[in-house]
Amino acid sequence: MKLMTATEVSRNFAAVLDAVEHGENIIITRGKRRIAALSPTPPSNGKAFKDFVASWEGSPDDDWAADIRSALEYVDDEIRDPWAD
Repeated sequence: MKLMTATEVSRNFAAVLDAVEHGENIIITRGKRRIAALSPTPPSNGKAFKDFVASWEGSPDDDWAADIRSALEYVDDEIRDPWAD
């Protein structure tokens, strides 16, 4: 974990994002108080959403079911690096 002032973060934002992308956790301070934290997010492929839909125990109305079918079109089983393109 690294402590940085808000000014340091703003002056070095690209480098800060690179550090976070590589696993660094950064606590941002202002006036010696901790005000925010930056940390990497886990990759996601929509598995939690698919699991939720699969576990649904009820009968959704037609509109809700259509919304779920539409959302599932955007869910992929493969985890991809969003920055690879």
